[in-house]
Amino acid sequence: MDFKDYYEILGVPPNADKKVIQQTFRQLARKVHPDVNPGNKDAEEQFKAINEAYQVLSDAKQRKKYDELRAQYQQWQRTGGRQQDFDWQNWSAQPNQGAHVQYASSEDLEDLFGNDSPYSDFFTNIFGQARKGGRGTSSSPRRGRDVEYEVDLTLEEAFHGAERLLEIDGRHIKAGIPAGVRTGSRVRLAGQAEPGQNGGPSGDLYLIIQILPNDTFEREGDDLHMDVPLDIFTAVAGGEVRIPTMERPLTLTIPTRTNANQNFRIRGKGMPHLGDPDKRGDLFACVKLVLPDSLTDQEVDSIRTLASARQKLS
Repeated sequence: MDFKDYYEILGVPPNADKKVIQQTFRQLARKVHPDVNPGNKDAEEQFKAINEAYQVLSDAKQRKKYDELRAQYQQWQRTGGRQQDFDWQNWSAQPNQGAHVQYASSEDLEDLFGNDSPYSDFFTNIFGQARKGGRGTSSSPRRGRDVEYEVDLTLEEAFHGAERLLEIDGRHIKAGIPAGVRTGSRVRLAGQAEPGQNGGPSGDLYLIIQILPNDTFEREGDDLHMDVPLDIFTAVAGGEVRIPTMERPLTLTIPTRTNANQNFRIRGKGMPHLGDPDKRGDLFACVKLVLPDSLTDQEVDSIRTLASARQKLS
């Protein structure tokens, strides 16, 4: 059995008063509560640990017993004693003894974590099985847990908006995804997650969006970037090229003497803004010079003559 240093877990000194312990627990709980971090197992374990520490240190009787155990255990360690050889039996809870807990949240931990015990072996061996007290009764309404669900979208689906038919806990849910979402966007479907208890509201379903790579466009915020292959003749003399957009191809005018890597900005041809689809980002077309598919010997000779003439001028 592993010893738990509850003061270290909460990050408070051993002489901290009950008010400091309560304030510290509330600050930590707001960060790692399962409702704030749905599906995050690390946050769930952190919440279990700080809750266990709080239940012991906020109860005067249990804290007194823990402080005495902690002092004896630390003395045992200072004399070179090993954890597995410590006499835990002297500190074990008596038969039928139950630990007193008062949840700082309006939701019971059993509802948060299902059938898994939210308490460590150390807690139950030293203080006994938890028995509820104070706020929270089994008949009070409780909100269902939120659920996260990952959804992959193509860039085209993110541009136009999309629908997904999801199956969650045997239920079929038609989910509408708005235009403009990006990787990491959270689409909230109110009341579509776990049902509440005792008349409480259902939790919310959050779709976590992942945008798949696109062969043509690279996204930066609401802007799109693309490469435009351009032959050297058009780059020198100017001309027109057809380029794709998310809606339909358009003609891009190339001025004379266009250099490689020059960017052309086409306003309003990027991605729609999430929450305001009439507002759009821009499309940036970057010139990449390429040789024509086939060059005749005559064309190569002409270019060689031109290059030689320019070298003589320089």
